[in-house]
Amino acid sequence: MNTESHSWRRSFMPVVENIPEVRRGAQLVLDSWSVPEDASETVVLILSELAANAVRHARRPGRTFDTSLAYDGGKAVEIEVGDGSPHLPVLKSYDPEATSGRGLILVDALADAWEVRRREFGKAVWVRVLV
Repeated sequence: MNTESHSWRRSFMPVVENIPEVRRGAQLVLDSWSVPEDASETVVLILSELAANAVRHARRPGRTFDTSLAYDGGKAVEIEVGDGSPHLPVLKSYDPEATSGRGLILVDALADAWEVRRREFGKAVWVRVLV
């Protein structure tokens, strides 16, 4: 088993067109780290949801949103998406007829742990997925 730790960090402009780039970059990195496919799919899905939330809810003029992945080489992948908005995300129920609003419910269901962390400018959502 590979026990070497790895990390990846990128910043993106908060536009919808960058969400596929977030997914592609993360998938390439996870493949290069030999993260098992089921865990890799979960990580990419969670990262996509958090990036979409950052684009939708946290646009600030001249600011980017940050993404990072860290892999301990065997037990867990940690995901973090940070943005410049001071507004904290809230896990809430949704209207079954709604076309959006399920992102954090999905994160909560798929993650082994997650939390919101305040930053000097904004906040970050941190997630752990066990491999």
